Amino acid sequence: MHTILIIDDEEKLRTLMARIIRLEGYEVLEAATCKAALKKLEQTEADVILCDVKLPDGNGVELIKEIKTLYPRVEIILLTAYGNIPDGVQAMKNGAFDYLTKGNDNEKIVPLINRALEKVQLEKRIEKLEQQVGKRYGFDSILGSSPLILEAIAFAKKVAPTNASVLLLGETGTGKEVFAQAIHNGSLRAGKPFMALNCSAFGKELLESEIFGHKSGAFTGALKDKKGLIEEANTGTLFLDEIGEMHIDLQAKLLRVLETGEFIKVGDTKPTKVDVRIIAATNRDLQDEVITGRFREDLFYRINVFTIMLPSLRDRKKDIPDLANSFIKLFAQKSNKRIDGMSKDFSGHLQNHVWKGNIRELKNVIERAVILAEGSQLTSDSLPVELQINDTQQQSGMSAFELSSVEKLHIQRVLNHTKGNKTEAARLLNIGLTTLYRKIEEYKIF
Repeated sequence: MHTILIIDDEEKLRTLMARIIRLEGYEVLEAATCKAALKKLEQTEADVILCDVKLPDGNGVELIKEIKTLYPRVEIILLTAYGNIPDGVQAMKNGAFDYLTKGNDNEKIVPLINRALEKVQLEKRIEKLEQQVGKRYGFDSILGSSPLILEAIAFAKKVAPTNASVLLLGETGTGKEVFAQAIHNGSLRAGKPFMALNCSAFGKELLESEIFGHKSGAFTGALKDKKGLIEEANTGTLFLDEIGEMHIDLQAKLLRVLETGEFIKVGDTKPTKVDVRIIAATNRDLQDEVITGRFREDLFYRINVFTIMLPSLRDRKKDIPDLANSFIKLFAQKSNKRIDGMSKDFSGHLQNHVWKGNIRELKNVIERAVILAEGSQLTSDSLPVELQINDTQQQSGMSAFELSSVEKLHIQRVLNHTKGNKTEAARLLNIGLTTLYRKIEEYKIF
């Protein structure tokens, strides 16, 4: 239920307005003075306030300013004396939603309150969405409790409120874009544009157009002007992934942006000014790239103001269960499946795997497993065969080409399917129960 506060020292008029508003189903609070109104607001959150101009202990126009400072989400309607337009105008400047002529426009009170409430509800929805976005793309979205990831998060939180350029280093799939988004949302630029581009996905000419934009007729196919991502990200953040793949000619244009805050579009003659923060990422050793002449030294020092190293998944294995369970919840919801978690065997395979593709590879494996899952838990049957074989090899030292390694894996999967029932497993394998026991002992299957 929405709450309306009426501030007016004329008791009869206040009571009349309160009765009209209560008949519309709203909760109504009443106050006769500025002091009483502020006390009411401390005790109960109001959505809309009807406020008289002349109050025993102050001026309603000034009270509006004070209330909006303390409670910016509340909407205030000023009740002015007949013909007192200047009060209404000043009230609007102080943050009032609207003003109403006192005493003569009772039929207009409810429609005006409804319009004010619509604005309140819209602002609350926007605030909720902003909180959800902040939670989804903020530092809380980075899972893990291992020392290396906690150190990386701590560094990122320190640099986030600044405008410093950040260089994220780490293997492919370690979550560099997630970190970039968290840094953006932890900065004063939060709520402003966040644009991301993978520099390895384009050739030189197309990458130049994507980043810096172009004028109509700049090249064949350029039929109209196009804003580049650096202009789209104005007042916000531009994340350049795999910056080590950027052609050296384009590096010079990026350097100019960092030094002067301006650039020239393809086919243009006049510079365009921007205010943008650059966050870059790479899995290359840029210092080696500088030595070989493939990366500009001056640009390297410009983007290397603050460097954060993101650990590989194999260096933070204690975080695998938390990451896996998060992905299970995500993909189970998307697939409309009820999956409570993973079996001990499934978890063991995740812990033993090398994860060359890091978090991205883990995410893909979990998505596949959820699609294949038939029960309430993920089992090793739903893991890719190559992952199971590789993990078996690591534990036993067997070669991927040995028949025994494949046989061991197959027997293990059938036993998992039968939930350890060896008689049923022997039947499905079409071998004798004695043979199955012998192979279990030979391969040390437990």
